Amino acid sequence: MSYRARVDIGADLLGSDDAGAERADAARNRARILAAAAEVFARRDARSVTMEHIATAAGVGRGTLYRRYPSTAAIAVALLDEHERALQRQLISGEPPLGPGAAPAERLSAFYAAMVGLLDRHADLAFGAEVGGARFGTGAYGFWAAHVRALLVQADVADPDALVDILLAPLAAENFLHQRDRGLSVAQISGALTRLAHAILG
Repeated sequence: MSYRARVDIGADLLGSDDAGAERADAARNRARILAAAAEVFARRDARSVTMEHIATAAGVGRGTLYRRYPSTAAIAVALLDEHERALQRQLISGEPPLGPGAAPAERLSAFYAAMVGLLDRHADLAFGAEVGGARFGTGAYGFWAAHVRALLVQADVADPDALVDILLAPLAAENFLHQRDRGLSVAQISGALTRLAHAILG
């Protein structure tokens, strides 16, 4: 279950005579917080973003913010959620090679390209969501891991479990940003990952 889904369920459990009004207020607060957080993450280095920055930008108290989100990483995960879910839908039922129907190496190459594109657009959020190794605990990482493992099994690669995290490691936001800082283009990064996909699964 995504972080956003858990938040929505929590809002639905607010039992009172004015539950409908409370849910509407909660939805407005959530939208305001996430919109303000997106701007904060876009303006600042993700490592320097604090809950105080986001609360101030959203015009809410820190208590209100902490009741909804326990950390800046949780807020970044919530912001990334819709983008990641769109990619997940494509992996499940989209056109090949991203979706089913292509050879495993082609599907992994397409997945790499899609993820590099997502990082290019939202690296600030991804970096914020991965603070302190939080990347490995997200539902999205579990989905990517399951997808990559399935491709390895389909390609009959030996010991797929040992390769899953290795093949996902290049998609860490910190790694992507480091490569961009070194002057590598998005096309270069995607091209290198395509070669990796074919070397392992081809």
